[in-house]
Amino acid sequence: MTRFDPTELAKFGGLALVARQVVEGFLTGIHRSPFKGFSAEFAEHRQYYPGDEIRRIDWRAHGKTDRYFVKEYEEETNLKAVLVVDASGSMKYRGGQSLSKFEYAQQVAASLAYLLLAQLDAVGLLIHDTKPRVFVPPKASAKHLLTLLTALSGVAPGGETSLADVWHDIAGRHLRRRGLVVLISDCLDDAGRIGRAVRHLRYHRHEVMLFHIMAPEEREFPFRSATRFRDLERPGSEVVFDARRLREEYLRNMESHRAALRRSSAEQRADYHLLRTDEPVDRALGAFLARRAAR
Repeated sequence: MTRFDPTELAKFGGLALVARQVVEGFLTGIHRSPFKGFSAEFAEHRQYYPGDEIRRIDWRAHGKTDRYFVKEYEEETNLKAVLVVDASGSMKYRGGQSLSKFEYAQQVAASLAYLLLAQLDAVGLLIHDTKPRVFVPPKASAKHLLTLLTALSGVAPGGETSLADVWHDIAGRHLRRRGLVVLISDCLDDAGRIGRAVRHLRYHRHEVMLFHIMAPEEREFPFRSATRFRDLERPGSEVVFDARRLREEYLRNMESHRAALRRSSAEQRADYHLLRTDEPVDRALGAFLARRAAR
């Protein structure tokens, strides 16, 4: 297990503590390389062709089928991962929870960074609103965790953003080398445009994971009377609605939005996972990692 200096981690308080809690028990077996090589774990057979090494022929399969097959293997590799965190103004929303959406995203990113570094993978970080604000290139050293936590702790959410435009931009500029891209956002953009941005990342052969961060008020819309709503990305912009009359249409549109995100992610073979800010990060992310490890 990779070790970190607790005296260094202590200054990050809950961010480092949550990361440790989430990672406990998930330090091995979370990913497999998509590349095939000559390491220990069997992947599949394929037909023998002249020029293949004879030592790789499966003679037991030959005895059963009277045909020549070659064994191929999966190898464990160190991947390169980039955590892409949305720091737009809407991520400031806290509602009745102890954590804002951005603070929750910080804990998710810190936990994944801890996990990946403990697996000896290289991890980078990109924080954005209308454009990238912080970019930390991927590295695999244990000390790199401190760099990532410092970067996460040093940003406050604010400003407008168009998620799809930013993700398209970073797909072509910052994320050229194939790897794992983890998108952490409240996904407040057109679902179709988000889907096309994910497709752009998949076009570059990245594995993509989309964590959709939502406050419970966004999921359940519990407001029952005239309510003042403020636009967190446009200070000074606010409206008053009869929330009871708006509720049914809002919930219908929100569920349609989530369904479109799930559908487009599935079509692109990207992981989509909803995280609610009223659920402890260790429980929510731990359950996701357990399912992923089981696959």
